[in-house]
Amino acid sequence: MTHSHFPTRSQVSRTALRTLPGVLLCGVITAVAIGLQTAMTTLFYHAWLEALVLAILLGMVVRAVWCPGDLWKSGIGFSAKSLLEIAIVLLGASVSAEAVFAAGPILIVGIMVVVAIAIVASYSLGRLFGLPCRMAILIACGNSICGNSAIAAVAPVIGADGEDVAASISFTAVLGVLVVLALPLLATFLDMSPRSFGVFAGLTVYAVPQVLAATAPISSLSVQVGTIVKLVRVLMLGPVVLALSLLYNRPGRHSNYPVVHDNAPRYPSGVRPPLRHLVPWFIVGFLAVAAGRSAGLIPEAALHPLSVAATWLTIVSMAALGLGVDVRVVARAGPRIIGVVTLSLVALGLIALALIHATAL
Repeated sequence: MTHSHFPTRSQVSRTALRTLPGVLLCGVITAVAIGLQTAMTTLFYHAWLEALVLAILLGMVVRAVWCPGDLWKSGIGFSAKSLLEIAIVLLGASVSAEAVFAAGPILIVGIMVVVAIAIVASYSLGRLFGLPCRMAILIACGNSICGNSAIAAVAPVIGADGEDVAASISFTAVLGVLVVLALPLLATFLDMSPRSFGVFAGLTVYAVPQVLAATAPISSLSVQVGTIVKLVRVLMLGPVVLALSLLYNRPGRHSNYPVVHDNAPRYPSGVRPPLRHLVPWFIVGFLAVAAGRSAGLIPEAALHPLSVAATWLTIVSMAALGLGVDVRVVARAGPRIIGVVTLSLVALGLIALALIHATAL
């Protein structure tokens, strides 16, 4: 008699029951984080910290006063890994080929060059300051592409742990808020045109909402240009994550660099793993959904719900990461991370200004 490899209904039920408490805990933290963001927006007309960051901070606060026991661990782990991977797939629906082509070939190539140089420069700074390889990669990708979302997307590919992710996102987010406040003043000081400032903001600000906040005080043209540039910059996340997944799973990689997923299969040096182990399923899913969006296979009415679902799932996963973070470990790494993030952002700004002057944008 043959035995099925598929789980039985009772096994699925037991797994769901074991996972539910931790997922609900992360959901409660997520709801509180979104409520705080909404309250800040209502009171101050702008949320100084996004719900994603607030979820990490709240999770860290909970973890500092209470260590979740076995009842919660399964759901917290599921939220931190599986829900994050699903969110990454859904993010593909936010990618529009039309917006990419509207930017023009010179600007598109320029954005690719800026992102590539910024990643190398930021990673080099991280290693120079003595940061671990994975944290240097997280900061480099977050700084160069799209902040929190890039860090969250890259983390599972390179096997980064919760403390690396939380530290990278926390310090990057705080600096991102300061950048939004400072950029309009910098635009006036440098006497930048609305179009040039839109390009500059799109290349340096982390998140799309932050681009809107930074460019709105200047002009509507700055808002439009900044948003398009930012969207094209976000598109670089796909190729970068794909390249990292190939790099971190190449033959012989595991024997020399043991910083991979704990459950990742090991292969002898010189033996190439199968494609499904080289490229994570969620990266394939992200690219497939993005292609479907560009081909018009995803209805317009579904785009907003998919975006909302991706946002919620990402925030839930960040709450889970926060619950797994020892604040003392993050605090010890603080000064070096602040230095790397700050210098990386300065380097990104200089690279962006160089592109603007070189291409007369």
